[in-house]
Amino acid sequence: MNVAARIGAVRGLRAAHRPVLFDAALAVAATVVEIGLLFNDGTGPAFVPIAVTVLTGAALLARRRFGVAVTAVTVAAAALLAASGYSPGGAPVVVALWSLAETRDRRVSLAVLAPVVVFLMAASVCAPPVPVGAWTLGAYMQARRRYVRAVEDRAATLEREREQLDLIAAQRERAAIARELHDIVAHSVTVMLIGVRGARDVLEAEPQVAARTLEQVETTAEQSLAELRRILVLLRERQAAETRPQPSLADLDDLVAGYRAAGLPVRLEIAGEPQALPGGVELSAYRIVEEALTNALKHAGASLVTVRLSYDGTDLEVRVHDDGTGMGEPRPGGHGLIGMRERVAALGGELETGRAVGGGFRVAARLPIGERA
Repeated sequence: MNVAARIGAVRGLRAAHRPVLFDAALAVAATVVEIGLLFNDGTGPAFVPIAVTVLTGAALLARRRFGVAVTAVTVAAAALLAASGYSPGGAPVVVALWSLAETRDRRVSLAVLAPVVVFLMAASVCAPPVPVGAWTLGAYMQARRRYVRAVEDRAATLEREREQLDLIAAQRERAAIARELHDIVAHSVTVMLIGVRGARDVLEAEPQVAARTLEQVETTAEQSLAELRRILVLLRERQAAETRPQPSLADLDDLVAGYRAAGLPVRLEIAGEPQALPGGVELSAYRIVEEALTNALKHAGASLVTVRLSYDGTDLEVRVHDDGTGMGEPRPGGHGLIGMRERVAALGGELETGRAVGGGFRVAARLPIGERA
């Protein structure tokens, strides 16, 4: 056992002993006070009242577990002493009433208080304000203890809730970063892979074409590294990362041009009057198009992919349709479709994916941009 564990064990042992020591001191004090009150009239000490008082004080040691029984014992002892011609002061009875009110249910302690006060008045043991005051003090201490416990429980609950909220926030942040990493890596690696394969195929026959293709691969790699650095900065310091603008629909032409250069024919169509959109809508629409084009490039074998953006005032519709073999759908377990759905759901939109009726694969997203956004 290390030093810290030993210190903790000693402190726990001391804490466990404190109630026992307090009860013993209280029993001794009540016994001494009662003996002093018994012989306050000048009579000499006698064995029987002292023995009864000592036994009554010893009974107070069990006040926490047997509150009602201990109170009955103290009342019986006071009655016995009064019947024997002595004048008990009622100190053990007062302590028992205080303890009963402090440890037991309010209704139980009140039910015991009433007959005890009547007895003390009838036997002229002590004035009613004394036992009533003791009971009131015990009831106050019980209420205070319950209040403190409730406050501590509430604080513990709030702490647990705060930890859960922090965990949820961290999970959401990780999910957002995972989406960004997937979008960056999947897009860039796919374009670079297709480019390298194309360059290898024409390296001997058309070295100039291969060189231009490799230059495009190099540019894509540099852009990917820049985006990855932005994500890493985001992990370290959010405010610094946010100073760099994220992709938007203004970058869509460059995105489409990159896929065209990689060998994927893409047609971009705009319907309606373009308008300024919230940053989250811009980024989500860009990422949806990027993911759909990546899947088409990797899996569809398409001869044409149509990207269509439609503005109707309250919604932005993003549609990506390829005329390939219908295999543009991500593989089971992939993160692309999950990322799309999370982005659309976060904006309160709708997403549909699947094989198109006339062939190929389609991605259709509706993103609120007007009053419902």
